[in-house]
Amino acid sequence: MIFLKAFLIGGIICVIGQLLIDLTKLTPARILVSFVVLGVILGALGLYQPIVEFAGAGATVPLTGFGNMLVLGTQNAIREKGALGILTGPLSSASVGITVAMLSGLVVALVTKPKSK
Repeated sequence: MIFLKAFLIGGIICVIGQLLIDLTKLTPARILVSFVVLGVILGALGLYQPIVEFAGAGATVPLTGFGNMLVLGTQNAIREKGALGILTGPLSSASVGITVAMLSGLVVALVTKPKSK
């Protein structure tokens, strides 16, 4: 049942993204940034955590989950370090994801050949 929940919620998030691509003139980059910002807003309001508890990876893997992770890291760091946590919290909570994304991009850039249009 957990796989079904994750598939449904993750699928709904992807369908929303595809609809934004198909029905609006927004660029994919703006849509991705919008998903991160939406995750931050929903996380800050406490509305994203119930979705995470229901769907698990279906809510944490998409970019909305990345935004929520930034908020959770910031909140924890503020509790531990005070105002300095505003700067250190998001980076420490998202460091693994950012590192994997950068290394994956580097590997793909080294392995593939760019094609000119």
